[in-house]
Amino acid sequence: MKRTTYQPLILAGLICLVIGSSQTALARKGMPKHVIVIGFDGLSAKSITNGAKMPNLHKLMDEGSYTLQQRSILPSSSACNWASMFMGAGPELHGFTDWGTQTPQVEPRELNHYRNFPGIFGLYRDKAPSAEIGYIYEWGGMRYLADTLAISYCKNATLLQQENSCLNSAIKYIREKKPNLCAIIFDEPDHTGHSRGWESEEYMTKMQQLDSYLGKMVEAIKEAGIMNETVIMVVADHGGINKGHGGKTMNEMQTPLVFYGKGIKKGYRITQSTMVYDVAATIAYMLKVKQPQVWIARPITSIFK
Repeated sequence: MKRTTYQPLILAGLICLVIGSSQTALARKGMPKHVIVIGFDGLSAKSITNGAKMPNLHKLMDEGSYTLQQRSILPSSSACNWASMFMGAGPELHGFTDWGTQTPQVEPRELNHYRNFPGIFGLYRDKAPSAEIGYIYEWGGMRYLADTLAISYCKNATLLQQENSCLNSAIKYIREKKPNLCAIIFDEPDHTGHSRGWESEEYMTKMQQLDSYLGKMVEAIKEAGIMNETVIMVVADHGGINKGHGGKTMNEMQTPLVFYGKGIKKGYRITQSTMVYDVAATIAYMLKVKQPQVWIARPITSIFK
């Protein structure tokens, strides 16, 4: 008698499990083959709402999905936030606690076989050994925040080199190598914010210049013939106020987060709460990388069609 009673319940449970698995599989279809992350250090959300002239960024926002309320972890400074963005967790777990941290100041909760806290570059390399992975940056401190041994092409295009070195390196790399995953991180408008002030005339002019860089990188992706299989992400680590950052104001903590490309909803404004470490989870979701238990990040799934 009991057997007859429970059999329908077991069958119903199995059906739900199959349906749930099928829905998950369908949700992961149509994901991009290429993810290009373009980062601008110190790009504040407030400067965008206050009229910064960035037509290329606005085009990606209008034809993609975005939020201007992405929050940094605290402190609202560089190394700890870039680390969180790539490592899917906060400083309490990965150990990078300050603006210029080069080695963890808090013991990491977990280490991978690269001897780092698990990050998206190493996780993707383990999943796709033959993938082309790029990492191009201006600020030297970025070197310590990624699994460089997992990266195919790693270049520190410092500000001391010729102007536009980072941009030119990125364009050449995208055209020639068609990376599956690439992060290109500029060290501006942070420098201008510190020297002239966030939202100063000089800061707004620098944002306009960076927007032109964004447009050129989009063109490079098109010229590489991979645009139809690419998602472009525009990210930032923190904003600023007056001539500094690191504090708890929304000007310092809120940054833009923009998604554009294959499978991304058009004209969609993200209303859910998002944190800087959710970037890693969303990249992992798109590239079908299993998220490690030690991450606290959540993929932003509402942006997908």
